Amino acid sequence: MPVYHSLGAIPPKRHTQFRKPDGTLYAEELVSTEGFSSLYSLVYHAYPPTIVKTLGEPYSVEPKIAREKHLKHTSLIGFNVAPEDDYLQSRKPVLVNSDLHISLAAPRNSMTDYFYKNSQADEVVFIHEGTGTLKTGFGNIKFQYGDYLVIPRGTIYQMEFDTTANRLFIIESFSPIRAPKRYRNQYGQLMEHSPYCERDIKRPQDLETHDEHGDFKILIKKQGLIYPYIYGTHPFDFIGWDGFHYPWALSIHDFEPITGRLHQPPPVHQTFEGNNFVICSFVPRKFDYHPLSIPAPYNHSNVDSDEVLYYVDGDFMSRKSVVKGQITLHPGGIPHGPHPGSVEKSIGKESTDELAVMIDPFRPLMLTEDAIKIEDENYYKSWQM
Repeated sequence: MPVYHSLGAIPPKRHTQFRKPDGTLYAEELVSTEGFSSLYSLVYHAYPPTIVKTLGEPYSVEPKIAREKHLKHTSLIGFNVAPEDDYLQSRKPVLVNSDLHISLAAPRNSMTDYFYKNSQADEVVFIHEGTGTLKTGFGNIKFQYGDYLVIPRGTIYQMEFDTTANRLFIIESFSPIRAPKRYRNQYGQLMEHSPYCERDIKRPQDLETHDEHGDFKILIKKQGLIYPYIYGTHPFDFIGWDGFHYPWALSIHDFEPITGRLHQPPPVHQTFEGNNFVICSFVPRKFDYHPLSIPAPYNHSNVDSDEVLYYVDGDFMSRKSVVKGQITLHPGGIPHGPHPGSVEKSIGKESTDELAVMIDPFRPLMLTEDAIKIEDENYYKSWQM
């Protein structure tokens, strides 16, 4: 999805001599995906990115499965996840399968004494509450309420928060995160009917080159383990870089809804895709304008996929007793739909102010022990007349 971008100083030709003022070479690094056949960037470091001083013992952060198989409409009260000081420790995986992990986090503190790299998954960090800066070697991205931060696997980063009040909804994807294929032309450009375009993409800015030696802790995640590495040089020693592989951001508030005379199906809300799942954005929009339209969604059966909704803000006309940070999981195999009374109530309404993130995975999700701790056990009964 990202367009070509470049920051800092780079040589005129790739894989050629690029020297420091003292005559020594800068260290070139190719950061490539799917071998050498997909997106990549070329990075120029003050020092080789390979100077490892010590390696600590890895420890597990693998989600602990509490409910592997189930057929129950489920709701999790996300804001019941207690805030914690540390960013990584605050991340609580709640719904997982072999394609993605969904986590909630409420970190109080910025990352100051270590850096983090997810080597097994792209990350989409949705900012529900809080402001700050995503800091990487590629440059910095300021974030605020409603931003999706898309962090490709292998990116070393720090999260710098402005205050202690932060709520994050995090998706780890074991395949690349992309803009929906149907919104891109053969060259990758977003087309006219896309609900967002390249102007809406926030790319890294303000490249800060850290030409520093010392002991720099980088916690690297791979296959459910965290490996503590100590490197001898600062990981943000980028002199310059160019390419298509870098972190970027999109605000849910810049997603332009697609509406119609009759109720539009969920794919019109699609924002990103990965292998075997999609991510959608529900934003304030005009309701259907056929004179006999029913704005509330119809009952539907998820035959091939689960459905996850993360409620962000606003008034959800198809649900009752919805709170911010609530997650609903409607598993494939049984129908779900609007709560009793909401269909009739929706008729005649012209618009909605709802804000939500939806994920449709095409493999069943499992609930973790952290999910069970915040479950509303009676949610499945909420359709009773």
